[in-house]
Amino acid sequence: MSKTILVVDDEPAIVTLITYNLEQANYQVVSVDNGLDAVEIVQKGLVDFVIMDLMLPQLDGVEATKQIRKFDEQIPIIMLTAKTSQVDKILGLELGADDYITKPFSPQELLSRIKVILRRTDRAINLAEIDPTLQAENIAIDFKRMVVKKNNEKIQLTPNEFKLLRYLYKNANQVLSRDQILEKVWGYEYGGQTRIVDIHISHLRDKLENDPKHPQLIKTIRGFGYEFVSKKGD
Repeated sequence: MSKTILVVDDEPAIVTLITYNLEQANYQVVSVDNGLDAVEIVQKGLVDFVIMDLMLPQLDGVEATKQIRKFDEQIPIIMLTAKTSQVDKILGLELGADDYITKPFSPQELLSRIKVILRRTDRAINLAEIDPTLQAENIAIDFKRMVVKKNNEKIQLTPNEFKLLRYLYKNANQVLSRDQILEKVWGYEYGGQTRIVDIHISHLRDKLENDPKHPQLIKTIRGFGYEFVSKKGD
């Protein structure tokens, strides 16, 4: 079944370019020019994927994404930005965006990113190959229901944080390099951008560890990567 993609941008030329190429790739397209309408459309469950510009009228991409994540933690979101200096803002504010592309970009690159994210999302739905629950310290995780609790209180994780946690848990008690984590969780297209891994590890620690500065669950292996310490099935 064809996926429906929401394009959110206030530049008509950009919307036309993206829409044309998405339709050529057999996607259905809905477009709006502001963040408020984008939030409303996603809330109604009318789309499967969002491509959103960072700079928007009424409600910018940052705030729109935050609002969307309050009621939909899983819908894939790609952020468009005209400034490379905004990349840290996208990655660092826990917005929950799955990816970003800087303008100008090629339609082929955008289509490739969409396909990668959709494949990754589809894989995440099928969790049968791993133990469905985790009990560690005061943390409880139900991978099938995608629910994380700390001290019996639900913790909100972004989609990428949950994917990262699932991969770490699947490879518990093994030392994983940053490059290895980057490729398996984000894809080979991100080769070399290991800062993405460090940022998301930091976010997970802030949410899951009792003392994020002295982590016991996700440990740093200096000069190499990380190790998730757990007794599966406890």
